[in-house]
Amino acid sequence: MSVTVHFITPDGASAQAEAREGDNLLRVAQAAGMPLEGTCEGQMACSTCHVIVTPEWFDRLAEPSEEEEDMLDLATGAGPTSRLACQIDLEARLDGLTVNIPAESRDMQNI
Repeated sequence: MSVTVHFITPDGASAQAEAREGDNLLRVAQAAGMPLEGTCEGQMACSTCHVIVTPEWFDRLAEPSEEEEDMLDLATGAGPTSRLACQIDLEARLDGLTVNIPAESRDMQNI
């Protein structure tokens, strides 16, 4: 099944990406051209894939682990609905998920 993800960029533009169940949000965002670096390649050793999940979707996600919460403490601009994109595996129930890309996000690999 296909899962649609909506990204809102720091300048307010929106982009949509189609993913498959089981795809990881970080990889989907990168494939869609979003500026999420993912320096640690999803090993939860950085916060360069920090996203802000819209409130209506936040409670539908699995609870963040303590390790993820520790990494989010290091993320610039983190808020109550912040998550690491590398820790979100897409499922059918997340079809339509909307996330904001923080203004502080940079993909230094594509500069």
